[in-house]
Amino acid sequence: MLFNLNKAIEILERTPDTLTSMLDGLSDEWINNNEGEETWSPFDVIGHLIHGEKTDWLVRTELILSDKTDKKFPEFDRFAQFEESKGKTLSQMLNEFKILRKNNLEVLQSKNITVEDLNKTGVHPTFGDVTLKQHLSTWVAHDLGHIAQISRIMAKQYRDDVGPWRAFLPILDR
Repeated sequence: MLFNLNKAIEILERTPDTLTSMLDGLSDEWINNNEGEETWSPFDVIGHLIHGEKTDWLVRTELILSDKTDKKFPEFDRFAQFEESKGKTLSQMLNEFKILRKNNLEVLQSKNITVEDLNKTGVHPTFGDVTLKQHLSTWVAHDLGHIAQISRIMAKQYRDDVGPWRAFLPILDR
């Protein structure tokens, strides 16, 4: 499938509800367990998604579309959620993510992005020149990757309890 903004938005607008359905109301063990040392829990992933809504996807989109000559993206702190999520409940964070995403998609849609706009570039601190199309495609893949990550984290909580079925459950060993 080639990139299509409307199809991308179909995924982006569903992510908050998908995650709320998966996680809201679950016990702390499901929310706070991770895959081992230096890995993230579902709680941490939601915090990371919130931070991205505030500082990454729309901020960089607007920079690419701007008339500025310096289009170097600001660094993204992949670990900011550990401080920013302190004292919050998962329900609060899921609600915050839903509101931020809704607002960001409204702004994105108000840009009336053209095919020409999709070819405009910004400068990623690691990758160099990237197009708006690549950036927006990454936003979608990023969402789907974190949904898969949360599923994997949760599945691994029963890795040792599934017995011989582990041979048919590759998610438990990824």
